[in-house]
Amino acid sequence: MYGNQNNYYDVQASRENVSGYLVRTYRWMFLGLLLTFAVSYLGFATGFVWNILSGPAMVLLTIAEFGVVIYLSARINQMAPGTATALFFAYAALNGLVFSVYFLVFDAITMIFAFAVAALYFGVMAVYGSVTKKDLSGMGSMLFCGLIALLVFSLLSAFFFVGSSVANILIGAVGLVIFMGLTAYDTQKVKAFYYATSGNEEMAHKASIYGALQLYLDFINIFLYVLRFVGRNRNNN
Repeated sequence: MYGNQNNYYDVQASRENVSGYLVRTYRWMFLGLLLTFAVSYLGFATGFVWNILSGPAMVLLTIAEFGVVIYLSARINQMAPGTATALFFAYAALNGLVFSVYFLVFDAITMIFAFAVAALYFGVMAVYGSVTKKDLSGMGSMLFCGLIALLVFSLLSAFFFVGSSVANILIGAVGLVIFMGLTAYDTQKVKAFYYATSGNEEMAHKASIYGALQLYLDFINIFLYVLRFVGRNRNNN
């Protein structure tokens, strides 16, 4: 009886620790999103966005974003926790500069509404990923293949289906489903990071930053697909 009781308390403590780790990871993600939207608004409000649209600035920012993500993903195990954290926020700030362009295309009400809807979709799938007993690891390869197919179709549609409302709706719907699935998958992966790095605070911190980056990217993509739908509907009206 005492053995079972000890196991019960060990499981309870483990669950509480996992919950705390998830909260820490989501806190990093939220701070990254906050920085992105703060930088994007400042870029728009100060007029700096026009500098981004002129010359090669947008291309250089996009290359820099890809470079930071690739370097952080490839070197996360070797770098110091502070470096990983700094690179995560550097990416969030770079993304904010790119996002300032959206303030020229969409009004504030549309942006806020899209953010609220994206937060709802993201939250539902994040809760599912954290509480489900189903192993979602098998979804990773399927979702990745779906993402590659979506990118290929998006490129093809840019050349062969220019202005096609059906193609745009299909891309938006499929993209939304893929990144909602990735949200649940990445949330469960964060829990796996906790167990894999338990007892090593340095690795746990870096894994938390890496998990926050994955969830940040999931949220941003959900937001963009929702924004596409909302903006299109408002333009049609």
